[in-house]
Parts: sequence; C-alpha cells; structure tokens
Amino acid sequence: MGSHTDSTPLPDPATPAGRAGLDAILADPGRAVIALDFDGTLAPIVPDPEQARAHPDAVPALAALAPKVAAVAVLTGRPAGVAVRYGGFAGVSGLEHLVVLGHYGAERWDAVTGTVSAPAPDPGVAAVRAELPGVLDGVGAWHGTWIEEKGRAVAVHTRRAADPQAAFEALRAPLGELAARHGLIVEPGRMVLELRPPGMDKGVALLDYIREIDAGSVLYAGDDLGDLPAYAAVEKLRLDGTPGLLVCSGSDEVPELAEKSDVVVGGPQGVAGLLSALADRL
Repeated sequence: MGSHTDSTPLPDPATPAGRAGLDAILADPGRAVIALDFDGTLAPIVPDPEQARAHPDAVPALAALAPKVAAVAVLTGRPAGVAVRYGGFAGVSGLEHLVVLGHYGAERWDAVTGTVSAPAPDPGVAAVRAELPGVLDGVGAWHGTWIEEKGRAVAVHTRRAADPQAAFEALRAPLGELAARHGLIVEPGRMVLELRPPGMDKGVALLDYIREIDAGSVLYAGDDLGDLPAYAAVEKLRLDGTPGLLVCSGSDEVPELAEKSDVVVGGPQGVAGLLSALADRL
C-alpha cells in the first residue's frame, strides 16, 4: 500500500453508502470500475462545446489510476470519437484499456482497438434536424441559440443567448413536441436541450458495462441532469449488494445532483484531484 503523503487527502463521503463504496474500492481495487462523465466532469464547461477539452490534470490522473483498477470508462452524450479527441485519451500510457461509451452508450470506443462500434442512427434524428431551424425561428429563439450536431442526437444550446435561462424555458415545450412527433425524447441539461432516441441513457450504459466486466464496486462522477440515470443505476447496484460511490463535479447550476451525491468536489479540477488521491492510495 505504501504511505500516503500526497497533499490531496481522499474526501470523507457524506453517507454510509458512500463510505462503504469508497471502502470497497480501496479494499479490492482490482474489481473496481471508475466511470466518469466528460463535459463538466473531466472537461470544464465552455460557451462553445467544440472548444471543450479535458482539464490538464484529468488525463494524468486517469493514467495513474487506470492500471490499479478493473476498468475506467467515460460515459458521455457526445459521439465516442469526439470525446476521445477532446479528451486526448488515445495512445496514452496507462490508458491502454480505457473505454468511452458515447451517445449514452449507443457507441463504444475501446483503446485496445482504437475503433468505434455503433448501430445505425435513428431516422427520427435526421427528421428533427431538418425541422429544427424552423422551430427555433417560430419561437423567436433563433438569435443566440446554437445547434450542435451529435450524429445520433441533436442539441440546442442557449448559453450564448442574451437571456440563456429564458431561451431555455421558451424552447422546452416546442422542442418536446418536435421530439415526440419523431419518436425522440428531450434531455435537458445545463443551458442545453438534447433531442435523442429513447432507451439510451447513462444508467442503462453503466449497468450493462458493470455486468459485462463483473465489477465488485463502482465510482461514478457527473455534473448534470443527464447523469441522474447513472446515479440511479449506482443506487440500484448498492441495493443489490454492489458498493458504489457517487461524486458530483460541483455546480450551483444542478443542485439535484449534489443532493444525491456522497462527495461534492470543485468541478473538473476537483475530480482530477480526487482521482489522483485515489491513485496514490491504491
């Protein structure tokens, strides 16, 4: 084990279930899965999502931790290949077995092969994409909003609008109707509304992956409403006897997540610090 002299101590989880989760990871790291959201958790939130990059401390911390645990997985709504590129995950020593579950698990990139595997996209996404400009125009929310193409989903960002929250609220109902008309759902996030096929969420992806590698414990870190299904998955695993630790990459924008977490850290820098402290302890 070695002595722990690092300046960043491991946080003390706020709940008994969280303490049991951390204890299980420390006791048997070879069966622990470390699962992390990307935007807001490994990468700081920025006004233009195409400029998002992993925090400078994130990849070194992951590379130090990954060889000591069963698996490290990044779960994101982004296409898997985009998350790999923006994260700088490819070809990193220590991350030879990293898995990126993109599009909420519909896509998968494995560091071992360096390739992405995925089913065919939902035709509803193409139909929604065609109608979206007209819907934004009709609501008067065209100015300052931004459409992000995600391949298997499409997202409308309001962070650049004059009043981001007002634009977000004005678009919820019309985008909900548009999505429903084409068999899609709307996933709200931090000043973003994402239209995507149902049945894809981080909870389903996380449970499938945990079962696939027969994990004995799990840490999940996230920052947004899209992470709530993964939180629910960890809570289900805990009820079924698999210990888990829920980490919130602290944000005042999403209090729902902080309330359900065992540990709150200060954004991506705090997440990197936690991963680094964990690597030092193992």
